[in-house]
Amino acid sequence: MTSSTLAPRRPNTADRQVPTKPELRTHRLRPQFGRQILLIVLAVFTLFPVLLVISTTLKTPEDVRVNPFGFFSTISLQNIIDAWTVGRFSDYLLNSILLTVPSTALVVIFSTMAGYTFARLPFRGRGALFYLVVLGLLVPFFTYMIPLYFQLRSMGLLDTLAGAVLILTSTGLSFGTFFMRAFFSDLPAELEQAARVDGASELQIFLRIMLPLARSGIGALTVFTFLGNWNNFLVPLLYLPGGDFRPLTSGLYMFTGGRSLDIGPLAAGTLITILPVIVLFIVLQRQVTQGFLSGAVKG
Repeated sequence: MTSSTLAPRRPNTADRQVPTKPELRTHRLRPQFGRQILLIVLAVFTLFPVLLVISTTLKTPEDVRVNPFGFFSTISLQNIIDAWTVGRFSDYLLNSILLTVPSTALVVIFSTMAGYTFARLPFRGRGALFYLVVLGLLVPFFTYMIPLYFQLRSMGLLDTLAGAVLILTSTGLSFGTFFMRAFFSDLPAELEQAARVDGASELQIFLRIMLPLARSGIGALTVFTFLGNWNNFLVPLLYLPGGDFRPLTSGLYMFTGGRSLDIGPLAAGTLITILPVIVLFIVLQRQVTQGFLSGAVKG
């Protein structure tokens, strides 16, 4: 028996079945098609409550009672008119704006300055002070909300817009500082060093160089803070007991406190509550996405 007969036979390339282009295209489309189906199902489950609220808002009061789960069977603005006038949601909307806009602005301003300080300015005790600020994320609000109530009352800030704005601002500073410090830490240090060589002061570096680069992070923090303050229910309920400055969240709660529940105006009030948040997210969607991807710009 010769050595050629004992040698293993090499597979012939002609024996292999090479897939054709249509088969390759079908093989690639299968996982994409499955992911698209899954995303469509998740989108339907997510949008169903929103569509139901919009449909109930635009129905006539009679159709709401007869066909509560029918989508857009009738079109009427009566529920919105009733919620805006009888339900006082126009006052609630104004109070929500007066509470949310100043508190969000204060959180963004102070968190941006504090985040830049902890990330870029070396000073003694910087690490210990930063962890002390971040400690606010670990302490639940429920542990100190009752002592804070009596403290605000002793200071004359209970049932005032200023007191509620201070509470919303203080509860958002820990996360805002932590978020902006991480964002400023990811920015390249070469620009800062070049500005110092050119004679720029720390304030000029912060305002003219670092602040424009942190625009996406500021936009993301604005959306997060606005969303949290706008939907905050416990702070207005505890520290605005009089009802003169009641926001939309507390207004919805009080609207359901009667003997009978009118679903149509309640759905209209819910739509008035969630619509500004949806609009803000759509406007700042790019900044939010860039804020999540901020770590990719580090050199």
